[in-house]
Amino acid sequence: MGDNDKKEEEKSFVIRDRRFTAQNQSAEESKPKKEERTGEPSPREDVLQEEAQLPEINFTNFLLSISTSALIQLGEVPDPVSKQSVKQLSSAKQTIDLIGMLQEKTKGNLSSEEEKLIEYILYDLRMRYVKATG
Repeated sequence: MGDNDKKEEEKSFVIRDRRFTAQNQSAEESKPKKEERTGEPSPREDVLQEEAQLPEINFTNFLLSISTSALIQLGEVPDPVSKQSVKQLSSAKQTIDLIGMLQEKTKGNLSSEEEKLIEYILYDLRMRYVKATG
């Protein structure tokens, strides 16, 4: 090894991810004792509970999620954050068009139930949009 190799070796560094080992080591230390628990779930427990309550990821639930967004944008369903119904018709039109594009792009790849669902969702949302704009 020449002097240049030694200098390069000295300049380089190694990154070690210690999050998991440090987390395991400090997990026992950071756990409150039973008498210290406040009865409120920790942020980590909240995340785990939320993940357990989420629906399965599949095409049907994806379509229902997008259609719910369109209903919120049409003012048919209150916004979950603000709890108010606000019409955003241009956003609703874009969301409905997105579902239409999904129908075209997935043609021939859907089960009969999925095809019927996307047809029903599109028909329903388009009728609601016409009513909202008319």
